[in-house]
Amino acid sequence: MMVALILYSYCLGERSARRIERRLAEDVAYRVIGANQRPDHATIARFRQAHEGALGGLFAQILRLCASAGLVKVGIVAIDGTKMAASASLAANRTAEAIEADVRRYLKEAAEIDAAEDALHGEGLRGDELPPELAERTSRLARLREAKQRLDEEDAARERSHREHLAERERIERERGKRLRGRKPKAPDRQTKATANTTDPGSRIMKTRQGYLQGYNAQAGVTDEQIIVAAELTQDHNDVGQLHPMIGATEQSLLEAGVSGPIGTVLGDAGYFSDANLSDASPEGPELLIATTKDWKQRKAARERGAPRGRIPKGLSARERMERALLTKRGLALYAMRGKTVEPVFGQIKDPRGIRCFMRRGLSACESEWKLITGCHNLLKLFRRAARSAPRSPRSTLALA
Repeated sequence: MMVALILYSYCLGERSARRIERRLAEDVAYRVIGANQRPDHATIARFRQAHEGALGGLFAQILRLCASAGLVKVGIVAIDGTKMAASASLAANRTAEAIEADVRRYLKEAAEIDAAEDALHGEGLRGDELPPELAERTSRLARLREAKQRLDEEDAARERSHREHLAERERIERERGKRLRGRKPKAPDRQTKATANTTDPGSRIMKTRQGYLQGYNAQAGVTDEQIIVAAELTQDHNDVGQLHPMIGATEQSLLEAGVSGPIGTVLGDAGYFSDANLSDASPEGPELLIATTKDWKQRKAARERGAPRGRIPKGLSARERMERALLTKRGLALYAMRGKTVEPVFGQIKDPRGIRCFMRRGLSACESEWKLITGCHNLLKLFRRAARSAPRSPRSTLALA
């Protein structure tokens, strides 16, 4: 019953545990699903937290249902990313120095409260509870320490990379018997301006067309039927490193859903393009059509240069071959499918259903929620497919309503 309640709520874009509790009393459909039971908002929230892995796993089960209904065709798969806001504010970002100051202040307050209680009640005896931000394991103090640890780990990684670079230079100089030209790399300075979010340390500052937000980069692979066949969440600011991971995730999702046959063509915008991505592509893998520049520049080049003819000239670089493939009539027709597949999917999730931010915090919790969100998108596609094929008798119309 709880799973059905959460799935139905997410399909409607209703994710607040308190509003779900209220609807269980006011909405007839919710009362039917809940069998007139009314779990409170704390029970709903705890269920969602305790079973985040299983709820995220519903994505594969729903995809299997879509495949059984004939909705999953993998001739063309378009991938893209969208920025989803975290349950955190940009203003909650702090530098390492500011975090250390907050930690010292909280610990000082805790020590002062302990001393006052010892003086009042006697040492070893317990009086009033500490403030929640100091007493709870999942308190602000714990999040501050997690954010500080992240900044320290990033500084250590830069220092480790610098040492490895110096060792490589020394090895090359020994082999050649002379010093390399140029200045010797300087040791990295501590990133005093680097920040971490103290509300959701797993989130990152993301740049969007509307400005900056605190959140995650949500990835999706979508078929021409607007069925999401892969859903992943990353902390990377851009998409360039997600091309091959998304192809791998798509192949794994299709395998779990029992869909046989290889992916035909993978479409991606310029955010996924790099020479390394093309060179790392497997010859046995799907065909890649990745834009090398922004869409409007690509359309302008197609108007001015026209479709290329004849054999592919020899000596073209990987970028030039991709540009040529995108300018052919076939390439233009295939790439235009992006505007009918992955981009409308993000619009359907964010506008009619109003899902623009995550309700939970932390990378694994938000990744589970993203899979639940995308699974419900597929569930709605499956429902509408069944509704379109249902007979239109007065009784069936009433039952559908």
